[in-house]
Amino acid sequence: MAWQLTSDVEEFAAVTGEFLRSAPVRHTVFLTLVDTLRSRGPHAYGPEDPFFGWWTTPGAAIRGVLLQTPPHPVLFSELPADAVPAAVTALADRPIAGVNMLAGDIPRFAGDRPYVAGMRTRLHRLGALTPPEPAPPGVARPATAADRDLLVDWFAGFDAFIGNRGPGIDTIEYSRVTLWTDDGVPVAMAVRSRPQAGMVRILTVWTPPELRRRGYAGGATAAATRAALDEGASEVVLYTDLANPTSNALYHRLGYRPVEDRAMVEFR
Repeated sequence: MAWQLTSDVEEFAAVTGEFLRSAPVRHTVFLTLVDTLRSRGPHAYGPEDPFFGWWTTPGAAIRGVLLQTPPHPVLFSELPADAVPAAVTALADRPIAGVNMLAGDIPRFAGDRPYVAGMRTRLHRLGALTPPEPAPPGVARPATAADRDLLVDWFAGFDAFIGNRGPGIDTIEYSRVTLWTDDGVPVAMAVRSRPQAGMVRILTVWTPPELRRRGYAGGATAAATRAALDEGASEVVLYTDLANPTSNALYHRLGYRPVEDRAMVEFR
C-alpha cells in the first residue's frame, strides 16, 4: 500500500477517474477541480503548479486521493486509516501549510504538530427540492456577459466574506450563474458547477449585506438547483460553513441533507 504522486492532471484523471465517479457526491470537489484544471490549465487557481496523489492497495485498487492547487490547503478524500500517517510521510518534502480533510482524520494527520483550526464545513446532498415559502419577491435569470462588472464585485465580496479565494468568475460560464432579480435588479446569485458523473455542486451563494434577510438567497439557490435538475443532474450538492446556522437552516428547508463534515487546519 502506498501513495503515488504526480503533477500531471491528465495522469491523475486517467488513473483515478473511475474511483472518483464511483461516489460523485463525496468526490464532488475533486471532480470539479479536475474539470477546471483540464479545461482552463494548471494555473486556474493560482500561479504555482498543482499536484495530485492516490492511495492504492496491494491489489492496485484505489482507496483514496489527494489534490492541492496552491496556495489552497491539500484536499483529501475519505481515507483508510493507514493512508493518513502514510500521507504525512509522502508529503514530507513539500511545504504543506494546511489541509482540508474529514474532521475525524485531522488528529492522525497532525500528530504532534501544532495547528490553527480553520473553517469546518458540511457536505449536503439534495433530497427533494422544496422551494421557499413564501416565495421571495422577484424572479431568476441566467447571468450574461453584460453582468460581468457586477459579478466581479460579488465574487470579490464572497471571497472577502469567507476569507479565501473562491472559484472566480473567470473559471465559470455565465450561464451557470443564476441571478435573483427584484424589479429587474440583481439582488443575489447562486453559482453551480458543470455536471460531472451526474453531479452538480452549488459553488457560491451570495447576497450583498445590505440586501439580506429578504429571502433572496433562498430564491437564487432553489432556482440554481432546479436548473441543475433540469439539465439532468441526478445529484445536487453543496457545502455549508458549520459556523453559519442561518445558511445551514436555509439549505435544510430547501431539501438538502447532511452527508459528511470536513475541517481545514493551518500548521504553524
